Amino acid sequence: MEFDIEMADHLLATTRAVRKRLDLSREVPREIINECLELAVQAPTGGNTQGWRWVVVDDADKRAKLAELYAKGASGYLKASAEQAAADGNKQNQRVFSSAQYLADHLAEVPVHVIPCLAGRPPENTPTSMYSGLFGSIYPAIWSFQLALRARGLGSTLTSLHLAFEKQAAQVLGLPDDILQVALLPVAYTLGTDFKRAQRPPVSEITHWNTW
Repeated sequence: MEFDIEMADHLLATTRAVRKRLDLSREVPREIINECLELAVQAPTGGNTQGWRWVVVDDADKRAKLAELYAKGASGYLKASAEQAAADGNKQNQRVFSSAQYLADHLAEVPVHVIPCLAGRPPENTPTSMYSGLFGSIYPAIWSFQLALRARGLGSTLTSLHLAFEKQAAQVLGLPDDILQVALLPVAYTLGTDFKRAQRPPVSEITHWNTW
């Protein structure tokens, strides 16, 4: 099979963190979520553990409870970050934190919340070196899920602010004690599909060959 490199590059370069452009009025079929998860679990995992677990929330009451926890986790951080961006005159960061605040204000309205999890919690005093493998065993699957969404006209963003209240979120979701929440992905169709490349520093300025 020969890949369409131009199309693949476009998908990779224009899959954005979508917040303000999530369509809050359009239902997302469960079949679409399942299709994207089928692709997500093809991602590699450390030690072939395949420890991903996925909690998909389309129940309005549960979404409202998660959104309440998210807003509590977001309030101080987003306010301080927005103020710092304004003080620095950083227009791009001002847009980012304005978008993040919009999501915090409207998360309950997003039709689907997907919570990626890992089966098994690391023991206390786990060496830092092991955390790379732990989270590296699910982040590739999360990104594959987001790319699959993008290819189907849906958007998402990787968030973690609700984890400040992880235990309360676990109660809302009925999670066993040995399930570790990693993130929360709000999922919806997007308002338009004309996403573009983001401004990034030139690779030549941030890449070092053989030595720093």
